[in-house]
Amino acid sequence: MGMFILRRSGVTLLTALCLTFIVFFLTNLYPNLEKLAKNQGNFRMSDAEVASYLGNRGYTQGNLQNYGEWLGVLPGYVIEGTDGKIRGRCSNHGTVEPDAAKYCGVLQGNWGFSSVFKEPVIDVVKTRLALTGKLMFWVMVVMIPGALIIGVLAGMREGSRLDRSLSTGAIVTTATPEYVSGVIFIAIFTSSAVGLKWFKGSATSAMDNATLENFLLPVLTIALYGMGYIARMTRASMTEVMTAQYIRTARLKGVSFANIVLKHALRNALIAPFTVIMLQIPWLLNGVVIVETLFNFKGFGWVLVQAASNNDIDLLLAVAVVGVVVVLLTQLISDIGYVFLNPRIRIS
Repeated sequence: MGMFILRRSGVTLLTALCLTFIVFFLTNLYPNLEKLAKNQGNFRMSDAEVASYLGNRGYTQGNLQNYGEWLGVLPGYVIEGTDGKIRGRCSNHGTVEPDAAKYCGVLQGNWGFSSVFKEPVIDVVKTRLALTGKLMFWVMVVMIPGALIIGVLAGMREGSRLDRSLSTGAIVTTATPEYVSGVIFIAIFTSSAVGLKWFKGSATSAMDNATLENFLLPVLTIALYGMGYIARMTRASMTEVMTAQYIRTARLKGVSFANIVLKHALRNALIAPFTVIMLQIPWLLNGVVIVETLFNFKGFGWVLVQAASNNDIDLLLAVAVVGVVVVLLTQLISDIGYVFLNPRIRIS
């Protein structure tokens, strides 16, 4: 097991490096850099002025060199610009200082400076990630138990009226995008025209103080979309387990149906949904963009939109890296957890 974990961890680290380099390369394509220069300077800059701006700030050194500096495994640049100023990556606001660090990349905790929020990127990411983490937590609290209960109940008696009703509901929720269900919830539960003005259509106040009134609708919007998929997977797994030979033997021996479900079928039926549940975490982190925008909840997804629309390269890189790391970590945890849950798997 130890070798398996080490091997999977090594593969995860290598994959993370490859993916972050691809993201870095795409983000630092010349059209993006040109837009960045004009945003920071002025939109009437000539091509020569753009090239001078980028060269003075180390953007034209080459992708591998810039990636190494950004990651923190290569020394940060020190460049004397065409304007006579000496700028360094590891110095505050580009001005070289005698006591400046030699390495100042992601590994050293320096994620850059946001051109939109005018503060260190790591502070922006921490604040907004915490807000989305709060949203994700309550979504999981609602989504996972609800999906598992629906899936188990539907799969206990395949083809029954309960199975058909629950399966149809799961398909409907999965087929309804968040921007549709969110708009429907806002129209119904926040409108005085229909007499159901129970909740707020904006979750902005939930950033400081989440209550049932201002936080339930975004939670339900996300939870319902993911709930149907998990419920369908749980139902399929439960149906397969209920037709297994050992379940038939237990029935022939007179074991009650409740004991068969709770003591024999349930544990095995939850093995497959475990992987699906773990996959919901990166989906929630990156898939809340629409819901956060719809309900004006300024979390991680909202920051992604701001970084992309304003060409905030450092912030966009940080958001992408966090997304990559979360995806890979959840995959690693899923693989390890699946081995523990499924005794039929043996690691040589």
